[in-house]
Amino acid sequence: MDRDQLEAFDQIAREGSFTRAAVSLGVGQPAVSARIRALEEQVGGALFTRGRRVTLSALGESFLPFARRALEVLGEGVEAVRLAHVGQRGRIRLGALASLAGGLVGPALGAFLGDHPEVDCLVRAGDHERIVALLVDGMVDLGLIAWPCTETAAADLQPVLRLHEPVVLVAHPNHPLAARSRVTPDDVARLARPLFRLRWWQKHDPVLLQLAERAGSAVEVPMETARSLVLAGAGAGFFARTYVSEDLERGALAEVAVRDLPRIQRGSALVRRRHAPPLSPAAANLAFALRKQAVVLGLLKGAPQAQKRRAS
Repeated sequence: MDRDQLEAFDQIAREGSFTRAAVSLGVGQPAVSARIRALEEQVGGALFTRGRRVTLSALGESFLPFARRALEVLGEGVEAVRLAHVGQRGRIRLGALASLAGGLVGPALGAFLGDHPEVDCLVRAGDHERIVALLVDGMVDLGLIAWPCTETAAADLQPVLRLHEPVVLVAHPNHPLAARSRVTPDDVARLARPLFRLRWWQKHDPVLLQLAERAGSAVEVPMETARSLVLAGAGAGFFARTYVSEDLERGALAEVAVRDLPRIQRGSALVRRRHAPPLSPAAANLAFALRKQAVVLGLLKGAPQAQKRRAS
């Protein structure tokens, strides 16, 4: 039983004629008759009563609603495939560093869903190790992780987009460090009270690790805890700027420039499994939305020129 047979059956029921049904379907009458004979063999009886006007038999009347339902479902399936082919339908699974889930993924996903409202999205946030595990286990299709990745799993991961963001010293506007017009590394070690040690990389940046050792009272806490403490006026810390961008824009936190301190960046990347099937059109569209938001945030400034051209 195939779609051509069901369409012929439905059209004859509507037209009351094999000839008119053949014209509507754009095929010859012998082809329509052959389709109905094959269909009748499969259902085990005549579907029509032949005469001056062709009418449904009792068997045909019983079968017609099911045939039309089958055609409707097939039509919906074909339309779903068509939409998936252009990225308007489908399912996307994304894992992201918690530090990028808000400033980067949030706006990008909002813009993406505005244009692709029928795509199913699953986003999981966590630390680097968790996202790598989700990628390796095939639980997500794309992942935003720290990059370069030093685990052995990195050999199975392929960057789709490389990002570079500044890591800046942040304090409450009323903190002593924020009130100074000129801040040196010695000032940071002396006045942070305490200096929060935050792991934006797989390992602590050696410059910041050395500065934390000089501070003597460095405290290692999760990024969420450190942000809450700094917002409350306790201590200071070096944050990936994307993570606190909204706090800086509304004046809840202040960025403190430190003289004679090398520029510090956190590298990250949107990656996929190297030997996985090609990205679906929907996933590729989301990757493009993430790239556009990365441009807005200035996360491609440290990227190679070839990548900048691709982004534009």
